[in-house]
Amino acid sequence: MRKLTYALGLIVAFGLLAQDKNAMKFAKTITADDLKEHLTVLASDEYEGRETGKKGQKMAAEYIANHFKSLGFEAPVEGSYFQKFNLTESTIGFVYFKKGEEKKIGFDDFVYYSKAETMGEEYIKTVMEVEGDDMRAYDGAYVVFATEQMGGLQEKIDQAKEKGAAGFIVVLKNDDEFNSVVTRFGPYLKRPSLGLDSRDNEADKMIIVNRELAGWMYGKAFEEIKAGDEAEVIFNADYLDKPIGTENVLGLLKGTEKPDEILVITSHYDHVGIINGEIHNGADDDGSGTVSVLEIAEAFSEASKKKKGPKRSILFMTVTGEEKGLLGSRYYTDTDPIFPLENTVVNLNIDMVGRVDEAHAENPDYVYLIGSDKLSQELHELSENVNKTYTNLELDYTYNDENDPNRFYYRSDHYNFAKNNIPIIFYFNGTHADYHKPTDTVEKIDFETMEKRARLVFYTGWEIANRPERIKADKKEGEDSGE
Repeated sequence: MRKLTYALGLIVAFGLLAQDKNAMKFAKTITADDLKEHLTVLASDEYEGRETGKKGQKMAAEYIANHFKSLGFEAPVEGSYFQKFNLTESTIGFVYFKKGEEKKIGFDDFVYYSKAETMGEEYIKTVMEVEGDDMRAYDGAYVVFATEQMGGLQEKIDQAKEKGAAGFIVVLKNDDEFNSVVTRFGPYLKRPSLGLDSRDNEADKMIIVNRELAGWMYGKAFEEIKAGDEAEVIFNADYLDKPIGTENVLGLLKGTEKPDEILVITSHYDHVGIINGEIHNGADDDGSGTVSVLEIAEAFSEASKKKKGPKRSILFMTVTGEEKGLLGSRYYTDTDPIFPLENTVVNLNIDMVGRVDEAHAENPDYVYLIGSDKLSQELHELSENVNKTYTNLELDYTYNDENDPNRFYYRSDHYNFAKNNIPIIFYFNGTHADYHKPTDTVEKIDFETMEKRARLVFYTGWEIANRPERIKADKKEGEDSGE
């Protein structure tokens, strides 16, 4: 009895949970070999980069649905594993500036991005930025901001919008930075874009130019342009829209005691497809998260078959359209939540967990956690305790910082749950040189590390699904996390 009392004291003192032998038994079914087997299929050339609405994405959806079916999961969408919906595909046509008879061509001479409708050629007035509290009213003009690099402009853009700006022209004064933007983003922006909504003239219009083009617009050297200077130029951007069908893939394991309370475990199974003739396989982004969901689902399925199923229901959901703007998860939360959001206790989102970044080259046993404390301190503490009890990975909160310029908290599918005040955890391995490149391939995945991360998510899900009381949100989205 004395030894037991001492052991329980240690558990309380160090924030440990009592190890659950069943959880440990079923976690072992998540293996590096099985993860590799799934990923070798989904990130193969045959799947053509899994671009939303394309052949490869449809093939991946079938693969995932067949896996859920083999596990005996319920098909929760009126007897189907597919939550089907349409997106609007917008193909960009002619984009150019025109002054007299001379044209500057979009994506060669400058970059343009917007979700706004366009009406052919239109005269636009541009005004070089005026700083300070006495910022003029822009009255439908395009405001010109000059900067060395992208980033840090949002506050200025918001202020200009309040003053009536119709659009924004960013002059990248660093030519290398401008050329990098054209090279990196031009090919993506020229490709058809997808959205849940039709185009809206209230949407921001963003144009990125260099000093030379800015000088051409104003008819003088860039260095001679002063705050408040105005210029008028013709701008044109045409789009052709058509509907494109796609689908989220859902499998439900019903809870034994609290079936109406839902834990949602997500990844996105789409990637960016074929660009300039090169297949972007997306092994890490987010093939790694998707196959982790498949393996975690299988572990819970094995537990259920042994009459050790979760007390709460678990919805395993791989979503489409993340690369196009978190569209699949937004459709689920904002348009057609198959299960009421008020019954959704937590979302665990897995997006890129197959690699080791440079910061952890000497210690691959880590994972970045984002958002665990944003809405629920209880969830954060549970997550920490689960890790201490079972996996002992380094939980790195670098990207959880409110001031992190990467803003990863807002950039994956968990955010559509978080904005509805559902507690979330985002699991992430950090960035690498192969992000969104054809070189994000299976042979670069560290499957042993990936296995450990997937097991951490499984253990966390096990505790959430089986604890007596549901996790409570003690903050609301947008409130200070206290850090």
